[in-house]
Amino acid sequence: MLFQKLMQKVVERGNLRLIDAGGRTYDCGDGSGQRCTLRLNNRALEYKLVLNPPLYLAEAYMDGEITVEEGSLRGFIEMLARNYHVLENNRLVSLGFALARHTRHLKQYNPIGKAQQNVAHHYDLSGELYDLFLDDDRQYSCAYFRNGDESLEQAQADKKLHLAAKLYLNRPGLKLLDIGSGWGGLGLYMARAGDCNVTGVTLSTEQHKVSQARAKKAGLDDRVKFHLRDYREDEDRYDRIVSVGMFEHVGKKNYREFFQKVSDLLTDDGVFVLHSVGRVNDPGPVNPFIRKYIFPGTDVPTLGEVLPVIEDCMLEVTDVEVMRLHYAETLRHWEERFQANRDKIAELYDERFCRMWEAYLVGCEMGFRHQGLMVFQIQITKSPTAVPQTRDYIYEWEHDRAGAASQAAE
Repeated sequence: MLFQKLMQKVVERGNLRLIDAGGRTYDCGDGSGQRCTLRLNNRALEYKLVLNPPLYLAEAYMDGEITVEEGSLRGFIEMLARNYHVLENNRLVSLGFALARHTRHLKQYNPIGKAQQNVAHHYDLSGELYDLFLDDDRQYSCAYFRNGDESLEQAQADKKLHLAAKLYLNRPGLKLLDIGSGWGGLGLYMARAGDCNVTGVTLSTEQHKVSQARAKKAGLDDRVKFHLRDYREDEDRYDRIVSVGMFEHVGKKNYREFFQKVSDLLTDDGVFVLHSVGRVNDPGPVNPFIRKYIFPGTDVPTLGEVLPVIEDCMLEVTDVEVMRLHYAETLRHWEERFQANRDKIAELYDERFCRMWEAYLVGCEMGFRHQGLMVFQIQITKSPTAVPQTRDYIYEWEHDRAGAASQAAE
């Protein structure tokens, strides 16, 4: 079968066995590592999978047309990720990737109404779902693992601390805008940690309801306000702006609009910190399965695409940090919690949904481990004097706040 021939070329390292719809068996790879056996339950897959493996493999697993009979989905996806460079160089597959690159701008149309539809597709799912695999603050973005052995809760708390330090919250009463404020955890943290007056904007109706209720429950609704609106509709001015996990939804053709709006919103001595998923090399198209089923309209930039636009908007880059395997570890924690609560999630949705999210969580983790995905944080100002001359203030803030939190816990 054609798919067997493709896998025999692609899987240079690993141990893969394929069983076609007729029961015939094919071995792929050099035999190293634990064997993974896949059964194809639909004869049409033998040809279809060759056309667009990243999309159709995931779809077939979701629909039960592929079953894992030996090993695990994680083992199979990691095997593919380790050999992905071979798949990219396959002539037929590379033609599909090239077509995706040429048409990706058509998929990045992102006016205000369309942006809200894309957000609702993912973030307006049941809140109970997110409670079953996220930390207790519902931080749905890359955590910050200082040592690698922290709990998910600790790593997410350290992420918020790290962002606050980079925002240079050097005086009380700063006006802070959180673009893509999620369920409100980061905004509430900034209000407490830096005594800020926070405005959060989100396009998710579910996140908006939760964040408003959280602010009221915390007794902070007098200085933490969450709004259901597009950041482009805001007309105020802010001393500090932060955006975490939202820029991936802006789209390449809209980068200039984004940074120009940030420039309009930021005071002359203000500080903006952008936290986004990125790539370390080729600015290629997003995985078609992720774009179709998980995050429609999403885009993954390289620093080389983003930095020139920032400079063209007369903004200054004052700090850049590339976080490499932090998101891989975050996704590993999420997937473990997802599997621990799989029966409850299947009751909320169904088995197809569970298989789709398994492919999403494991596939993204392997993207960060083996396929050049990373997270970057860029600190941006309008003035070279907006932040201190060295990075010492970041470490001092983190040390002081972490020490205070440790004493409070004792």
